[in-house]
Amino acid sequence: MSSIEKLNPFFAPAYENFPKGRTIGLIVLRTTQSETIFRTEGSGEPMCNEFVQAGVKNTSIISRLVMTKRKQIAPERRKGRESLRLYELLHTNKDGSFCSLNTNAPCEMCIDCFLYGFAAGGEGAQKSRIWTEDAFSVLPSTELIGDRTINAIYENGTMRDENGKASTALNTSEYIKPGVHFLDIVTLKDVTADEFRYLVGNILLTSRYGAVSSRVGRMENEILGIFGGMTELPSSLELVQNIYDLMQEYSNESIEHPVQTGNLIKMTKQVISTWVNKRGISIQLSEEELTELIADVDQHWSIDQQEQFLKRLDQSYEPFRKTVTENKTQKSTGKKAKAAKNLES
Repeated sequence: MSSIEKLNPFFAPAYENFPKGRTIGLIVLRTTQSETIFRTEGSGEPMCNEFVQAGVKNTSIISRLVMTKRKQIAPERRKGRESLRLYELLHTNKDGSFCSLNTNAPCEMCIDCFLYGFAAGGEGAQKSRIWTEDAFSVLPSTELIGDRTINAIYENGTMRDENGKASTALNTSEYIKPGVHFLDIVTLKDVTADEFRYLVGNILLTSRYGAVSSRVGRMENEILGIFGGMTELPSSLELVQNIYDLMQEYSNESIEHPVQTGNLIKMTKQVISTWVNKRGISIQLSEEELTELIADVDQHWSIDQQEQFLKRLDQSYEPFRKTVTENKTQKSTGKKAKAAKNLES
């Protein structure tokens, strides 16, 4: 039995309007590969962080960096939409313009709308079937943040203009250091096998996150575990707290940045190995099955198969699109008939 077949009880056979409790949970390790900026306001604001308990056993309070759910989903959603745009799979909305994010005019018919949801500006609503939560850093934020001074250089390559006047454009900004680990839980609800491949591909192929992503924000995503069941996995905060406890048990000295990625992965897999015994969680893919599944996703996203795969997924929504179109037509026809009747009377 292949890894995809093992997850069949938790896949929807086809898209459905109503949830049926099929849940697949992903453990995602996100590691910064360059300076990275996660903040909610403009330049000069501090990094996103929260004061939380250090571990489950260690009850001291520390500040952890936070990669908010929107900081995760938005770049991954845009990555998927790039491919949909390439193969002309983004549909037009009611105004005749192509589906776009943050325009309050979703098309309600493309792969992105069916999976990530829509509400504003549309005639209907679709709840996202990708559930995320804040991803927390393993170590305290005090270990992971540095300062960078930014200056403005004129075109002559110096900080003085042609009249010899010195530039005053100096600014100091915080950044997250390279090699910082965030652990994240992603929950997929009632997705089909091809929808699963699409979503996992978006996670694995996205490489830039946060502010100023054209200059900084390089990040590597790795899936460390996949579970199937009827409920969500424990939270990402609980996961990092358990790992922090393990790190303290194994280390006789204080835990400092950078943490070896290999050691962190071993500890993460040790913590999640017991999760299959928790209520509502049925299976966990083995190391071999996980490797096989990632290879399957890579194959479907390869240059040779990407177009065929995305068009097959897009076609799977066609019956629902017809229903939506027919409903809109029926509403329009009903309004016209009512207006005509009022005129006659």
